[in-house]
Amino acid sequence: MSPIGGESSTPFTDMVREVLAVSGATLRNVAERAVDPETGKRLQWTTLAKIKNGESYRHDRWIVGAIAAATGLPLVDVKRAAAAEWVGLTADDILGLSTPEVSVVVAYKPGTRPNELTLVKEALRKLDLEDATIKVLGEPN
Repeated sequence: MSPIGGESSTPFTDMVREVLAVSGATLRNVAERAVDPETGKRLQWTTLAKIKNGESYRHDRWIVGAIAAATGLPLVDVKRAAAAEWVGLTADDILGLSTPEVSVVVAYKPGTRPNELTLVKEALRKLDLEDATIKVLGEPN
């Protein structure tokens, strides 16, 4: 899959294109799997075509869940791709504090350096975690 917040400016669209590139995949049979587990809403094949072709469509939250179901990718990865593409933000567990029960995700502009995340540093100070290491995707540790 395309790197989230990396080289591609369309990681969400790339996920859709990659699942449609699989032998035997069609817009209709992929759309059959595109059901958001939270709302039960089904993504129409016409909307799937718009995503694939880079055309305009509504960026509804449930679409992210439907695409995760259709692609078989983890929901968190699809959410990150949607954030990067729809809003222009990179999102990741830059503090390394996530567990299977809790996700700690921070969204930031691509190219941001750890020392530029002043709000994150302030939040860490308030939690007595000022010694936590902040890692930014694509930056050396």
